[in-house]
Amino acid sequence: MTAGKPRVVAIIPARLESSRLPRKALADICGLPMIVHVYRRCLRASTLDDVIVATDSREIHDTVAAAGGKAVMTSRRHQNGTERIAEVAAALDCEIVVNVQGDEALVMPKHIDAAVGALLADPALNVAILVNPFRKHGSPSDIKAVLTDAGDVLYLSRSDIPSNARTPEPEMLKAYHVVPFRRPFLLQYVAWPPGTLERIEFNEYLRILERGHRIRAVRVESSAVSVDTPHDLEWVRAQMTSDPLFAAYR
Repeated sequence: MTAGKPRVVAIIPARLESSRLPRKALADICGLPMIVHVYRRCLRASTLDDVIVATDSREIHDTVAAAGGKAVMTSRRHQNGTERIAEVAAALDCEIVVNVQGDEALVMPKHIDAAVGALLADPALNVAILVNPFRKHGSPSDIKAVLTDAGDVLYLSRSDIPSNARTPEPEMLKAYHVVPFRRPFLLQYVAWPPGTLERIEFNEYLRILERGHRIRAVRVESSAVSVDTPHDLEWVRAQMTSDPLFAAYR
């Protein structure tokens, strides 16, 4: 860690049972469990000082440990991944906590660095999220984002936004789930009750917007997808075979 740089820790939330794709964290992708792919890719981000998997599954914990990684057991009562990382973050000595979702099997280290860089560049900023261009319509498992002119998130939705009712094929942006928080803000935010829009959309980051706080959007060019369905898993397996980063850490 360079002198004067805030300590930055990535925490990867992972649970075994997923409603859309059960046991996806341990799904085999080219010979490695998905959670191990995410962990090893995070290790290659230059802005991170440590990487930890947060899980309520002993099987996931032991899989990560067997692969040489760090894992921490958490409560089973958490409603989302942000609550899970906050439990671990509460005991850490760091300034920035990065939520890297455990199903981002193709996450790029340079994109993690770009997200963290937004907080390093602006001391007044408490949270950021990656977004990337997106063209698939009618996909409620993907969170779409619209932005202000200043580059902050205006809204997040499972619906296609902006609407194409009057404008054919407007550009869409998808949330790419790498989310750095300042640790004090993270711990404050998870103590707030869920907001109305959060409960409608099933997206916990709307709680931040509903309370009037900013989320900076960091735009990157990426084809990475969150693995939510069997189709997503097969697509990621096909991409991984020629992924240059995989060749370096396999």
